[in-house]
Amino acid sequence: MSSPDLITLPSHVDDYLRQGLAREASDVHLSVTSLPTCRRYGQLIPLWEEEAPHLTPEDTEKLVVEFLDEHQLARLREQGDVDFAYTNAEGRYRTSVVRQRLGYDLAFRIINSNLRTLEELGMPPQLKLLTQYNNGLVLVTGPMGSGKTTTLAALVQEINLHRSDHIITLEEPIEYIINSAGCQVTQREVHTHTKSFAAALRGALREDPDVIMVGEMRDLETIQLAISASETGHLVLGTLHTSNAARTLDRLLDVFPTDQRDQIRVMVSESLRGIVSQQLIPRADGNGRVVAMEMLMNSPAVANVIREAKTFMLPGIIQTGRKAGMILMDDSIAGLFRQGQITAEEALYRAENKTEMRLIVQGV
Repeated sequence: MSSPDLITLPSHVDDYLRQGLAREASDVHLSVTSLPTCRRYGQLIPLWEEEAPHLTPEDTEKLVVEFLDEHQLARLREQGDVDFAYTNAEGRYRTSVVRQRLGYDLAFRIINSNLRTLEELGMPPQLKLLTQYNNGLVLVTGPMGSGKTTTLAALVQEINLHRSDHIITLEEPIEYIINSAGCQVTQREVHTHTKSFAAALRGALREDPDVIMVGEMRDLETIQLAISASETGHLVLGTLHTSNAARTLDRLLDVFPTDQRDQIRVMVSESLRGIVSQQLIPRADGNGRVVAMEMLMNSPAVANVIREAKTFMLPGIIQTGRKAGMILMDDSIAGLFRQGQITAEEALYRAENKTEMRLIVQGV
């Protein structure tokens, strides 16, 4: 029996999600034997400020049974996990339910349905250049929860507002609803409208697209199709879970068999338009997070490095390419520190070259 000093836990996920929204959280976690928690400005904190009981296996199983439909519940019991987009009166959520040793765990990513432009996000103006190509490959990369989807949606919206094309988005799940403006926008959700990114991408190529947005390029077939599409007259925008431009290209090329890599390097060197790598860093004043961003624009020097498999040379090329709008992640982080937007501790923690960043934060 719960202590009278503890709050009573709700019996439906909507009440937990409502509390997460009230706390301006990005994620809500409901895990067996743990307190209900949420992620706010990148940090996990209790969902309620008041003392709350830990969730029991019976609590999470009841939550699962009450909000999953029959198909989702059957898939969970058969496979041990299920991912889908959940919608209630307050909003939409990217949802994952898994069975673990102690019972069921639930995780919700709160989807911000307010589609913002590049200007509203405070993005550098050179990002717009990446939306002006008729073909090629544009990659937005970063760890989970770094705002890749928000940046990608803003790039698509920029195209939607200023061009007259057919845009197809392939997502898991659909997060931002993009209403057709200057462009015709078709949005497809993996596992709802199609079985996989690769299947959706093959289908998209038969639908006369000009622009294709691939929510996640996670396997060889999807990456291969995306590169081929970027070479055959389509502008392809996609994401990868990599931290900078050099690692992005290494990851992109390493998925291919060794005997294909030389050919793929040539294809990527010609089709790549730019790579945007980003991470969200807590503000020094504790009020939200700020984006640090690395930008690589393709150039003859970049293309040559890709062809010759010398991606270790990219940081030097980025540093000398400032006039073309390029910037290294560490330079972006240092700039945020100098502006007082992030702390010295965060700057050091996030930096690639910690020795140089230590000199910067110490004012040497």
